[in-house]
Amino acid sequence: MKLKFLLWLVGFGGVNVALIAAPLTFDFKDPKGVNNVVFKTDAPLESINGTATGVSGTVQFDPNKPVAVKGKIVVATDSLHVPNPKMKEHLRGDGWLNVAKYPQITFEVESAKNAKTDGNVTTMDVTGNLTIKDATKLITVPLRATYLKDKLRARGSNKDGDLLVLRSIFTIKRSDFGINTAKFEEKVSDDIELSLSLAGAAPRP
Repeated sequence: MKLKFLLWLVGFGGVNVALIAAPLTFDFKDPKGVNNVVFKTDAPLESINGTATGVSGTVQFDPNKPVAVKGKIVVATDSLHVPNPKMKEHLRGDGWLNVAKYPQITFEVESAKNAKTDGNVTTMDVTGNLTIKDATKLITVPLRATYLKDKLRARGSNKDGDLLVLRSIFTIKRSDFGINTAKFEEKVSDDIELSLSLAGAAPRP
């Protein structure tokens, strides 16, 4: 009887361990190259839309405890693109983002709150450090996280695993990050709207 009880106890403990699963780590370096950040400025004289596709980083996410989310998203500044070649040259140049000196824009998660989950979709407010050039600012952004279990192959991978799709739209001020502060505001507004659409992969061993 004692042996049976011990075996039952070990088995029950194993079930509990299985239920308390570790967060999954999702890699946002997308082999398909479709992860992107869209940036928009709407000044009195010009409205400019651009994209950045050089996205990487990892995020730790537990669908059973979404507010414990952690991670870091990285955008390569030399992947920023606008249709006008001269504007693109200026954007990457010394006066603006200076991509030679500052090759990355990063957002590192510090905390999350106000999580609401409906099915496989969680909305929450995420606070983290946004670093552009040599300035870092703590900001809070709305995040919509869609956890797609067993959908990695459906996206074209040759591996089994899960996907995490992150979407967010928020506005920053270029003056907060020393990007040509108080200059050219008739053509480039101080407010810059950022729209993120990113898919991260968590392949199974």
